[in-house]
Amino acid sequence: MKKSIVFFVLLGLGIALHAQTLYVNSSTGSDDAAGTREHPLKSLDKAVMATKDFGGTMPITIKIEPGLYVLTNTIKIEPPSGQADTAMYNLEATVMPDDTAWKPSLTPVIQSVSADNIKTYFVHCAGFDVLRNNVNFKGLKFLGNANPGVWYYYPIERDSAKLKNVVVSQCYFIGEKDSAPIQGAVYMEGGDGVHVDHCVFYGCKNAVLLFFSARNFSLTHSIIYGCYEAGVWYGIKTEPDAAFDFNNNVFSHCNYFWASAKGGDHPLYRFNNSLISGNTNYLGIHNDGSLSPLKEKGTHTENGIRRAGEVILVQTTAQGMPHDYLQLATNSAGSDIDAGIFKLHK
Repeated sequence: MKKSIVFFVLLGLGIALHAQTLYVNSSTGSDDAAGTREHPLKSLDKAVMATKDFGGTMPITIKIEPGLYVLTNTIKIEPPSGQADTAMYNLEATVMPDDTAWKPSLTPVIQSVSADNIKTYFVHCAGFDVLRNNVNFKGLKFLGNANPGVWYYYPIERDSAKLKNVVVSQCYFIGEKDSAPIQGAVYMEGGDGVHVDHCVFYGCKNAVLLFFSARNFSLTHSIIYGCYEAGVWYGIKTEPDAAFDFNNNVFSHCNYFWASAKGGDHPLYRFNNSLISGNTNYLGIHNDGSLSPLKEKGTHTENGIRRAGEVILVQTTAQGMPHDYLQLATNSAGSDIDAGIFKLHK
């Protein structure tokens, strides 16, 4: 028994030193395995725990095979023990949407059933708690939290204004407000470098929540549909000229398209080349958790923004889930905008 443990530890160190890549398979894996493609781990929390001592500058990657991954607590993505977190940290599907072999059933599905697990700012539940720099989520599907005791669920959360660089790319966030809601799909209390691209947010209460000290933010090539509070909540920027990139997005069927912080100076948002149509309200202002309309004068500039047209998404039918489900239908307004899960034209 002791020899097998030593072998596992040495093998784990070998992976860390040479590849720093672990594989996870919820169907065929074992949490006693080495984490190779041939011998994958079973759970995401075990894989993340195994990377805590991975250091150096080489990327750290957790490759997630198709399957259902159920979270029973928050998964904390922490910096390596006693080392700087300068390396990129990737959680990504083994089959990405632009791969030839991809189909919807190959997207890893992550769903929480956890009770409330974080008390920072307020009691709530998080799927992944980002506690380090340079974290990437790629090619994953996040569902809501089915635990009836949870009021606020955030699949991806970061609470520190000192951290940098979170990328969320080619991911689905699908909430169901009556059974498995998502309060906010990407929730960042602050910090530098929040980048969201080619994602689909469907039926979430809010899509992106970005609050204090927001710097270097981008939201591009994404579809935000059916947010019953607001598509984006955006806080006060401490640096008036901080980078802000908003382009090639489609917002529709939301209560508010955008919610801006009350107090201080409102940033001059620059909205580019997007369709923002069929929403109940346009800009809102938030204070103490509630929203009210915000006068548009002096709050933003628009370049190539369309505010009219019916947005139609490809839906699952009795024949099954089509390859381009929840993408813009060919007869939809905005179908010429490069928004959706695919980076390459499909």
